[in-house]
Formats: sequence, structure tokens, C-alpha cells
Amino acid sequence: MSALLSLKDLRIGFTSDGRVTHAVKGVSFDIQAGETLGLVGESGSGKSVSALSILKLLPYPAAFHAGGEIHFDGQDLLSLSEEALRGVRGARISMIFQEPMSSLNPLHSIEKQITEILELHQGLARTAARAEALRLLQRVGIADAQSRLGALPHELSGGQRQRVMIAMALANRPQLLIADEPTTALDVTIQKQILDLLKDLQQETGMAILLITHDLGIVKKMADRICVMQEGEIVEAGESAAIFQNPQHDYTKKLIAAEPSGSPAPSAAKDELVRAEHLRVWFPMKRGFLQRTYAHVKAVNDISFTIKRGETLGVVGESGSGKTTLGRALLGLQKATGQAFLGDTDILATDRMTRRGLRKNMQIVFQDPYGALSPRMAVGEIIAEGLKLHRPELSPAEIAKRVRDILVEVELDPDTAARYPHEFSGGQRQRIAIARALILEPEFLVLDEPTSALDRSVQAQIIDMLRRLQKQKGLTYLFISHDLKVVRALSHQVMVMQNGVCVESGTAAQIFDAPRETYTKNLLAAALDTSS
Repeated sequence: MSALLSLKDLRIGFTSDGRVTHAVKGVSFDIQAGETLGLVGESGSGKSVSALSILKLLPYPAAFHAGGEIHFDGQDLLSLSEEALRGVRGARISMIFQEPMSSLNPLHSIEKQITEILELHQGLARTAARAEALRLLQRVGIADAQSRLGALPHELSGGQRQRVMIAMALANRPQLLIADEPTTALDVTIQKQILDLLKDLQQETGMAILLITHDLGIVKKMADRICVMQEGEIVEAGESAAIFQNPQHDYTKKLIAAEPSGSPAPSAAKDELVRAEHLRVWFPMKRGFLQRTYAHVKAVNDISFTIKRGETLGVVGESGSGKTTLGRALLGLQKATGQAFLGDTDILATDRMTRRGLRKNMQIVFQDPYGALSPRMAVGEIIAEGLKLHRPELSPAEIAKRVRDILVEVELDPDTAARYPHEFSGGQRQRIAIARALILEPEFLVLDEPTSALDRSVQAQIIDMLRRLQKQKGLTYLFISHDLKVVRALSHQVMVMQNGVCVESGTAAQIFDAPRETYTKNLLAAALDTSS
């Protein structure tokens, strides 16, 4: 039986500043109709580059195909004209991208972006396309989908944006779905829903799936076969069950064994560094010609907590529960009412100049690294920007040394400081964002999904690094994540949020070993299901 998709000896390189980098070195694999192939490996192994080449979405001419073939349903995709490829993209082959904020148009509503696909490929009238867009949003788990149709991407949480991307990819019932980290930004309950949805659609339509992920729990649950990539090559391939039960290659064994584990060192400090009292962020909902407010979205609703110096408060909850808004409000990055103290200073009561001076003591790592890094600045410049502002007494040589040192801390080659964000993988970009936050040596760090784009082995390294830095420097973290294994490995205290309120809080041991609330129990059960 001929394969639906076949890659033969694919070789891909990139040219930058006269240097040639070979990212994919002779990759071959087949996918049959209705089959799921898992493509796994660490960040930078060539997984996404291989997938993007299928639809010729690489940044040509910097990217080039040094050799190989890509055949889909009997067609040679690499030889197709741009016009012919447009008939394949989004209709016969769809793709869910890793970073939804950089893939969605920031100027167009969610409705427009979904209906455009339906109108273009299916010829639906506007009313029918709108109804289908609403159905798709409901199916991928968007709460109150009717009111979200008119929203712009920045008005949605990271997980909600990812669900919109999934709805767009599934709109035309493609023969092949390329899913590049499709559940990276999703909490465990929605992750389970999305994986179940993909399985259901696969059974309904016979759709094949190329699943690219660093989460081996998802691969084990979803994939029929697995290809393991390392440094641009496939080092092991076979049936999913066989590879998990008896991996042959040392690299595969390392990936399977990699798991965030352990717990943070107990903090000796007794004083509180961070305190929130009755923190509230309400977003007005308006309608009519005069745009009158008729209701509010209560993103954060009367939240109070404390964090002791040198400890970590982990914040968990479903996408849209208010986790990120809480973190931004705490730093004064989001208009809020109530009080938010860093030491003895109420951040929300300070003027703009005072708050600016506090920035060196409190930093944030955002969920979407690509959207948070300037594409026009080299990595070294991005990391050094805060130093130049807050430490003007440092010489260029001292700044350069600190940049190199922090790149080493986050497991990046210091010689890459002259490169630009687009030249890095998603996981590498997240490490750059962490380096930018850490270089100022802040007292308090808000970590908003800092490991969501990282493969398991690098996640474990980053968690170990954060724990080490916390112990050495007495750092205090607010750690926001949907990955409960990572939360447990880093957090002293845990707060569970739902619909803008705290439903349960306590020590990490209390929350994970003896949860009281049904919602918390459901979160833990979903996490166990997707990792099994």
C-alpha cells in the first residue's frame, strides 16, 4: 500500500551571514492514511524544520533543500508551483503551529480568521461560515464561544489561542494534519479533550496525523509509530509500544528517562517578600453604538496570598482561569485594584517612575517566547537591554561577559549571542527569555509557563537550574504552569485557580497528595491520564 506522505532522504540547510547550517540530514519516513506518526526529539533536533518543509513554509531563500523528495498522495510537493501549493495548504494538509500568537493575525477577529478558511476552500456563504466557525470553537473547548468570535488574539489566553489554531487546522477536514506541539499551551484537562478530539476526528475522516511533540506521554497515548530525531537525523524508528518497552538507541533511552522530578530545597527565610491583598482584575464587556458596559469578565476576583522570601508559589488551573492575568497584575503590568506588595512597597500604589525603578527587582518570563523577543535585535542585545537600562555603570566588556555567562547558565552556546530569535528553536527561544529575566538578578520572578515549549530533558535541566539559582541567591518565584509534574518539582506552595478565584491552596504535598476540592482532583486525574 502506497503511503499518503513519504519523505525520502530529505536534507535541509540554512544560510546566515555566509555560514551554512545543515539542520536536517537525510530524513526518511512514511505516513499511511489514518495513521499517527510521532516525531520526537529535543529542541533543535530538526523536527519542526522537517514538518515545515512539507508545505514549503521555511524562510526561503535563507533555507534551502539540499536534497531529497516529499511525496503526498502521489504528488511531488517540492516541485509544485506556489499556486498549486495554495490548493494543498489548509485544505488537504493543515498545520497546527507551535506558537499561536505569532501564527494568528493580531488585527483580525477570531471569527474572520476561521471563516476566511471556510469561505476560501469550501465556498461557504458568510452566515454558514460563521455558524461552522462557532461549532468548531465549541468543539475544541472554547468556553462561551459565541462571545469569543469577535475577540482579537491578544484578548485570549495562551491556551485559548492554541485552541483557535486547532479549530482553524481542522476546519476543512484535511487528509493530513501536521500537529507541531499541539497541546504545548494547554492545561491538562483541555489537553485530554484535544487529544480525544483528534482521535475522534481521525476515526471519522481517516485523517493521518504527523505529531511533533516533546511530551512523550502524549506520543505514547497517540502515536502508532515513532521516529526519534537527534541533530537532524532519525536515530530510531518503530512501533510505539516496542520503542517504549525496549528502546535501542541511547538517545531514546535518555528521552524516555527524562522527567522533572524532586522538590525544591526548604527555605530557611521566614519573612514575606510578596503579598497580594484582594487583588482584582475585571474586564468590561461593552456593546451598542455608545459602547456601554453591560457586564464584566472577572479574570481575577478577590485573590489574596503571600510568598515567603526564597520560596515558590505554583499557580495552576485551566486556560482562562486568570493565572497569567494574576501574574501581570502583581507586577503592575495589568491595571488592577487591591494591593500587591514587594517587600514594604505597594506596587499598585506607586507612580510610573518608582515602578520603573522596581523593575530590576522583579522580572517576568512570558509564555510565548517568540512574541516576547524582538525579531530585529540579536540575542546578546536582547539579553543585555535590561542591564544597559538598570546598570549604566557597567562597561561594554562587563555586559558582554555577563551575557555570555547567563547563556551558559541556560544551556545555550555563548557564541550564539550574535544570532537572531528566528534562528533558534522554540525551546531555545524560551531559554533566551529566561536568560533575559535572570541577568538582572531580581529578587522576585514571575515565570509564566517557562517550560511549556521545552522537551522533557531540557525541562528537567531548567527546573534544576531554577532550583539551584533559588537556593544560591534566595530568589522568590511565582510559577504559573499547566504541567503539574513541573509545578510539583519546583513549588513549595500551590494555589489552584478556576474562573478568576482561588478554589484551593496549601503546601505542594497537601495539594498533590490530599486535594480537597473536586476541581483539583479532576486536574490531577487528567494529568495522570495524559502522562500514562
